[in-house]
Amino acid sequence: MITCYITYEIHPDKVEAFEVYAKAWIPLVERFGGTHHGYFLPHESANDLAVALFSFPSLAAYEDYRAKSFEDEDCLAAFRFARENGIVRRYDRTFLRPVLEGDLAPLKAAMS
Repeated sequence: MITCYITYEIHPDKVEAFEVYAKAWIPLVERFGGTHHGYFLPHESANDLAVALFSFPSLAAYEDYRAKSFEDEDCLAAFRFARENGIVRRYDRTFLRPVLEGDLAPLKAAMS
């Protein structure tokens, strides 16, 4: 599994518009086989920072989603909404390998 961690620099006066954009992408990612873990919007922090996390079974599955997103009518509408409203100044993607289950045995083995 691979998790895509996206940090966005958003227009601070357009957080509500960014939330519209974010809510659109959650079902779109899921449409293409991903698991969306949500968007995280400014609250008690920098007013121009937002974060999104979503996972795909593999990097190849993510790349397939990206290719298909440039052909999907709803995805294109979301891209257009962001561009026309000037809500995203820039974004950075990082790919991470999640650890989702706990296990004390390796720690105990390492300590003995």
